[in-house]
Amino acid sequence: MSDMSQLARAIDEGDREKAVALAKEALNNGIDASEIISRGLQAGMSVVGDKYSSGEYFLPDMLMAARAMKTALEEIKPALGKTGIPTIGRVVIGTVAGDMHDVGKNVVATFLGGSGFEVHDLGLNVADQTFVDEVRARQADILGLSALLTTTMPLMGRIIQLLDEAGLRSSVKVIVGGAPVTQDYADYIGADAYAHDGGKAIRVCRQLMEK
Repeated sequence: MSDMSQLARAIDEGDREKAVALAKEALNNGIDASEIISRGLQAGMSVVGDKYSSGEYFLPDMLMAARAMKTALEEIKPALGKTGIPTIGRVVIGTVAGDMHDVGKNVVATFLGGSGFEVHDLGLNVADQTFVDEVRARQADILGLSALLTTTMPLMGRIIQLLDEAGLRSSVKVIVGGAPVTQDYADYIGADAYAHDGGKAIRVCRQLMEK
């Protein structure tokens, strides 16, 4: 029987070849593809998220782990059949209008995607109404808003207001982040959560899905 902890460790170490080999071995040993994903690939990315959040890992470490995870995932996708990749929840994420910064947002999207969320990344400079429209169209469980400028931060509150006016606020959790954003500001605008980096975003979004 294959040990999923070894696969998780390979993801943590960013070892693509080892991750692929272990994923194939697990399939050959009769382990269900969805279990390989949850207990191996996603578990490994969760460890990476914790280490990134604590400062033990940096952006290159995260990118290596994400590549290893995605490569192994491609190998086992055919075995998923009609069920598809198991999903914790649907996330719509983007950087608010007038803001052209997206590195932090991209890190969060990568972490969430690698940890079991279905992520729809709208990119940067996203219009307020587009967030609302996408939340409705995707039936999103979580909306992630990023702002890297103090001048664009107020748009986060405006988007939450628009969600309320559209009758969508009760059906979606809003998480905010970005260099100038704080927990106090998140509370002030009525967001459900705040995360200062991708590692914390994994934990926070999992907690939001449990509520």
